[in-house]
Formats: sequence, structure tokens, C-alpha cells
Amino acid sequence: MTTDDVRVRLRPVLDDDLEFFLAYEHDPEAVRRSRFTPRPREAFLRHWRERVLGDPSGLVRTVLVDGEVAGSIVAWWEGERRFTGYWLGRAYWRRGVGSRALALFLREETVRPLYADLFAENTASVRLLEKSGFVPADDDPEHPVDEGYVLLVLRGVSGTGAAAAYDPVTPNP
Repeated sequence: MTTDDVRVRLRPVLDDDLEFFLAYEHDPEAVRRSRFTPRPREAFLRHWRERVLGDPSGLVRTVLVDGEVAGSIVAWWEGERRFTGYWLGRAYWRRGVGSRALALFLREETVRPLYADLFAENTASVRLLEKSGFVPADDDPEHPVDEGYVLLVLRGVSGTGAAAAYDPVTPNP
């Protein structure tokens, strides 16, 4: 299936989406690639309902592919820094879904600089972010990155630079 064969859309998260997100977070290959320990169901639901959806400063979206819940993409504040992160179900990997979802999200999330910290060995996610204009962030002793992780940053104004040059959304009106 080519990237032109799928319709990627974002919408606000519904409570029913959380069961999909939980299943995706517990996928063994996703856990290995993200180096993230999945939460038990009740802790996961509490985290999403109280901290993610309950944060009025956050931007939280469900990623839909042809109307099906494919994952989530979010932005939140950690101190003075704005971060983004996403999680897709394995069935949606290597189909251009992440690139399209991030491009759509960056049209809504206009705060710059925008940071992403991810497991360095998750090369597909590192490449996706770099194609979208993210670059390695300067070392900052006040904000150390955990060993094995990389901190990337998207600087500048939305719609300029590499992120604008690589627009995977346009072919899919």
C-alpha cells in the first residue's frame, strides 16, 4: 500500500480511543523500539484522562487512517519547553502515516521551538522527525537527556525550512 492509498486525519481524542492507545502501547515491538515501559490499564487510563486530556495547555489528537484509530499525537509543556510525541499502532508503520500525521499536527501546533526526545535506536522515528525539520538540539546541562535517547528540536516559524519542503499532506487532500 502506498502513502497515496491512505487518508490520514486528526481529530480530538474521544474516551473510546483510549482502549486503542492502550493496546498500541502494550505491543511488544513498540515497547522495544520506544524503550518505554507500558502502564497497567488503570494507570494508563488515569494518566490519559487526568494528565494528558486534563492539561488545558496540551494539544492532543487522535490519528485516524481511513476512519480507523491509528494512534495519537500530542504536545505538552515541560517547564519552559514544549514537547511533542506520537504513538502509532504497528499496522500503521511504514505507510507514511506518521509523516502525514506529524505534518497535519504541525499546522495546528505552532509553538517553536518544539522538542522531541526519543530512544536513539528508534531510527524510523528519528528519520521521520528529521524529514519534518527537526534537528539535534544543543547539549544543555540544565536539561540532560537520558542515556540512549536523543533530543531533537524544530526551530523557526511553522511553514518554513525543511518541514515546509517536505509536505506529505498535499498529495492527500
